[in-house]
Amino acid sequence: MSDRLTRAADPGFVWPAVAAGPQSGPGALPVGSPGKVGVLDLAFRRDGRGRTVLAERFQKSPLQVMRPLHIDPVLREMPTVYVMSTGGGIVGGDRLDMEVRLAEGAHALVTTQAANRVHRMDVGYATQDVSLTLGAGAVCEWLPDPLIPYGGSRFQQRLRAEVPDDAVLIAADVLTAGRVARGERWDVDAYVSAVEISRPDGTLLAVDTTHITRDEAGHPLVTGDADAIGALFVVAPGPAEELAAVMRDAAEAIGSATPNSDGLDAAVWCGVSTLPDGCGAWLRVLGRGQENVEAAVRAVWSAARVHLLGAPAPDLRKS
Repeated sequence: MSDRLTRAADPGFVWPAVAAGPQSGPGALPVGSPGKVGVLDLAFRRDGRGRTVLAERFQKSPLQVMRPLHIDPVLREMPTVYVMSTGGGIVGGDRLDMEVRLAEGAHALVTTQAANRVHRMDVGYATQDVSLTLGAGAVCEWLPDPLIPYGGSRFQQRLRAEVPDDAVLIAADVLTAGRVARGERWDVDAYVSAVEISRPDGTLLAVDTTHITRDEAGHPLVTGDADAIGALFVVAPGPAEELAAVMRDAAEAIGSATPNSDGLDAAVWCGVSTLPDGCGAWLRVLGRGQENVEAAVRAVWSAARVHLLGAPAPDLRKS
């Protein structure tokens, strides 16, 4: 596991905008200090009764999980795992590395206990790398809570997923404008998010990169007047146009049902299209109000889930 810790501490390429700024200073703990490099390694497989179980687990503070819960009233064999942090949020010098592996036919839903807060960074930057590896016929649902970047933060996250052509991946991401009530709307020094989805042989299916800096955030083509940005990627076998139509109907329904305070314009703007080579479909959402963007992502997730798995999105019981 020492190699894994070394890899976690050094994620490789970091965008220059994220790495900008002083990397050391008085009172700042260096990378590798206790509690600064979090590692989570989860492996799921099916047992003899057809249930998916958490077969292997390695965790290093500040990342940890508790006992998996079977809370889906329809898909009772599927475990839900909550990723938790023992810290009070992400700070400069933090390196978080998560790996989730699903064996053939396994199905697991991984979410987080609460929103992820990225604190101001006078020194250094923080990274989070997530790797999802699916076996044949596996189903992986990655549904973390929103990310809240505080003013002056520098953060990079990367999601890499390996999906066979008969497996299903559902992965979501919601980014908020920060602590809007404190006047920190899109006040990040730098935020970069990269999603890379491929086949086991390395064939690249989709790449999506979000890059926001304080100078760019106010541009109408970047965030406009949105308070949050959401995305949902669904990679699955079957006709991609049918999946996209289901997701588009759900997106349009939630958009028309969420008027803003003046009651005239929709509070969310959604777009749905197929992924390259018909490997699935994806959603992009911008909205006024974090809760509206979250509702849109959940509605489209649930619709895609019914279409692919015959079950709506479960209540994740976080309130």
